Amino acid sequence: MNISHIEHIGIAVKSIDEAKKYYEGVLGLKCYAVEEVKDQKVKTAFFKVGDTKIELLEPTDPEGPVGKFIEKKGEGIHHIAFAVKGIEDALSEIEGKDINLIDKSPRKGAEGLDIAFLHPKSTFGVLTEICEDKSNK
Repeated sequence: MNISHIEHIGIAVKSIDEAKKYYEGVLGLKCYAVEEVKDQKVKTAFFKVGDTKIELLEPTDPEGPVGKFIEKKGEGIHHIAFAVKGIEDALSEIEGKDINLIDKSPRKGAEGLDIAFLHPKSTFGVLTEICEDKSNK
């Protein structure tokens, strides 16, 4: 598998507007994009830190994955995402190493990335996302 960098760290928050006050006002970061990912029942906001991004995740439905996460664990780090080349091959390789996949094939995520999640029971408690930017930016 070819991981190039940490693509982003996802942080679950109850309110992007409230959390932005910290990321912008205290840390001095600039939010460069906000979008809703309807099938994941989440609104996202992105901040760039070097080559890595911080992704704030606000649930749009309490029954969605992020809504359930906040209900169970509270606000905080939700997942870490690694950028890969050849996400389909990476998923096959990972599954061949007895890691449980949440997504057996990629789906569309925020910023148009192809994404797939690995189950935290197989990754030492860390929800892990692999993603690929196929847009050739």
